[in-house]
Amino acid sequence: QVQLVESGGGLVQAGGSLRLSCVASGNIFSISAMGWYRQAPGKQRELVATISSGGSTNYADSVKGRFTISRDNAKNTVYLQMTSLKPEDTAVYFCSARAIRGVYNNYYDYWGQGTQVTVSS
Repeated sequence: QVQLVESGGGLVQAGGSLRLSCVASGNIFSISAMGWYRQAPGKQRELVATISSGGSTNYADSVKGRFTISRDNAKNTVYLQMTSLKPEDTAVYFCSARAIRGVYNNYYDYWGQGTQVTVSS
């Protein structure tokens, strides 16, 4: 079992920056990758960025060049540094973790409770 707690959300002006944090606890050694997703009102949840255990990153086209995902393994923490924020970035941001366990190496996904990011124009 993995627990994820996000923090760092808030209100920021367009063009500003914000850094989200996600602390993982529980069976952290089973985690193979972590990521950030977001969900705006009336919209489907979408992938923002992911980072593998080896440090490989992936970004949605809409945030490339503006957002950076990173991790601090010593602190069991993943970050999302957001810059040049736009009103369309407004959403609830969720931290996710993919764990692998079992004899057949099945995947199990875990989610944090979410943190609100609001970007004003």
